[in-house]
Amino acid sequence: MYKFNREEYEKRMEWYKAARFGMFIHWGLYAIPARGEWVRSTEEMPKEEYMKYFDEFTARDYDPKKWARAAKEAGMKYMVLTAKHHDGFCLFDSKYTDFKATNTRAGRDLIKEYVEAVRGEGLKVGLYFSLLDWYHEDYPHYGDAHHPMRNKEEYGNWNRKWERYVEYFHNQVEELCTNYGKLDILWFDFSYDNMRGEKWEATKLVNMVRSLQPHIIIDNRLEVNGKGSDSLALGDPAPFHGDFISPEQIIPPEGLKDIEGRPLIWEACVTMNNHWGYHGTDKLFKPAPMLIKKLVECVSKGGNLLLNVGPDAYGNIPEESMNILKEIGEWMSKNSESIYGCGAADIPKPDYGRVTKKGNTYYFHLYENTIGPVPLIGIDKNRLVKIRALATGYEIPASTSWVHRDYPDVLFAELGGNPVLPDSIDYVLAVQVI
Repeated sequence: MYKFNREEYEKRMEWYKAARFGMFIHWGLYAIPARGEWVRSTEEMPKEEYMKYFDEFTARDYDPKKWARAAKEAGMKYMVLTAKHHDGFCLFDSKYTDFKATNTRAGRDLIKEYVEAVRGEGLKVGLYFSLLDWYHEDYPHYGDAHHPMRNKEEYGNWNRKWERYVEYFHNQVEELCTNYGKLDILWFDFSYDNMRGEKWEATKLVNMVRSLQPHIIIDNRLEVNGKGSDSLALGDPAPFHGDFISPEQIIPPEGLKDIEGRPLIWEACVTMNNHWGYHGTDKLFKPAPMLIKKLVECVSKGGNLLLNVGPDAYGNIPEESMNILKEIGEWMSKNSESIYGCGAADIPKPDYGRVTKKGNTYYFHLYENTIGPVPLIGIDKNRLVKIRALATGYEIPASTSWVHRDYPDVLFAELGGNPVLPDSIDYVLAVQVI
């Protein structure tokens, strides 16, 4: 029987807090219509129509080793793949359903290959599992907030047995926790209306999960839809509490704290374009410089960034996403010290960027240069050990210029006369103090 213990919890979360950056992957049958992962719901598509994609699914180019390599080269430390999304289609070989990848033309257990590939690159393994299931006959249809048949009276719920559905998805979670070795993250999605907590028989579920995977980290969506106030935040953790808060498509304006003022562990999950699953015409990709700064923002507020890719029908990560990952990786190869193991700093946010901190080192992220030497507000000049350019390691002197003589209590860094920063995206100064 699982019971919250803060010391054990903090130990369990150590690697996750240090990692700071992960890859989310939404992939399934919905990549074939290429109109997003909610296509069955948004278009109120009948099951019979959706099944044509089951018949077409081949996973022809699926190579999770390429995915894992791309994640690692981008500087990501963990990955989370949709083992089952809301449509109910399983990428794993579940004995409790025929609606699975092994029964398609792909004919393979895609999750087995994925976990092996992720471990092969030395990354942490995460699996996403939808609590919703629009394929299962016992999941509420008519009147549900999201089911494709929610507006069709003929799909009433009089013959549906909720207890049978709960047993079904519990069995599938047990399969994932039993058949694929050590799992590091289990990412449930999501609670809504009265479908939350013990409606999912969440205590029983989590007890089973933690007995099979004692070190696993679980998100907070057995209680809420992501960023809501769960029981851990409210200071009275339920047996099925989330280990981290999971705000979606938003970075909290400030770091998150519980009711007693303790920092909460959180992870912003964010898309590269405007959809999670592959969308053939959505080309509105966020540029890499923006995403680098959003990663820094998350870390500066004590959070993680889970950045999504949506592979196409054959299993290829889109070229636009791959290019973005490569550019992020180039920056991370020189500056990851300012990300891994870092968190919020105990000094004000500068106008020109952000600050992350690890131990006695403050990492000043400069997004633009300043007029005159760079003010390092919040740093006691009497405690300064050294200032270094993180990407190159060379010494940055403390300024002695006359221009800041009216600010005797502020430490300034002298970058020289060039108004253009060596890194136009984010130039990082490592400032060590005693």
